Amino acid sequence: MLPKDLTRDVKNRLNTIKGQVEGIVKMLDEGKDPQQILNQFKAVTKALETAQTLLVDETFRKSLASKISEVIQACPGNCGQEQTIESLRVQFPTLAEEELTQKMREIQSAYELMNKFKKDLETSPGTNRPLM
Repeated sequence: MLPKDLTRDVKNRLNTIKGQVEGIVKMLDEGKDPQQILNQFKAVTKALETAQTLLVDETFRKSLASKISEVIQACPGNCGQEQTIESLRVQFPTLAEEELTQKMREIQSAYELMNKFKKDLETSPGTNRPLM
């Protein structure tokens, strides 16, 4: 579920874009200069990109950051996924929007493998486990 303030912001942006598109239709009906119409198309395109980036950053980027942090906390340094975790941590600041969902799958996979590794260690006979 998206946060209410994010939903409100994206909807406001989309309503503004809707008004811009209606303005383009009106300009076409009125036979306005093609360069002015093109400028409006560019403005609409930029506004859509901004709304999309806002949505992606607020949902996927924050989720990925949270998951990376969670996995780092859960991996004491001998969880079998140190290399993957460090690689994602280093890549995170420069990830492009289209990479976020793939990286989310990677960190989730690392988390699952890490948990399996820990469980296997706990159930292996002859394992020296610290006393709790």
